[in-house]
Amino acid sequence: MAVPKRKTSRANTRTRRSQWKTSATTLTDCRRCGAPTRPHTACPTCGTYKDRYYGSAERSEFEV
Repeated sequence: MAVPKRKTSRANTRTRRSQWKTSATTLTDCRRCGAPTRPHTACPTCGTYKDRYYGSAERSEFEV
């Protein structure tokens, strides 16, 4: 197994890490209520996904 001969400098480490970028979450409009939702998940507002109702996905006012 290869072993590094020297410690990687901070500059090289940070240069490599500078390419790791995050992207904003993609949002789509709910078919039923039009609220912005994440794709492939139940709508947190109305609780539907692909024209099916999932009551457990709804957020209640008392949730912490």
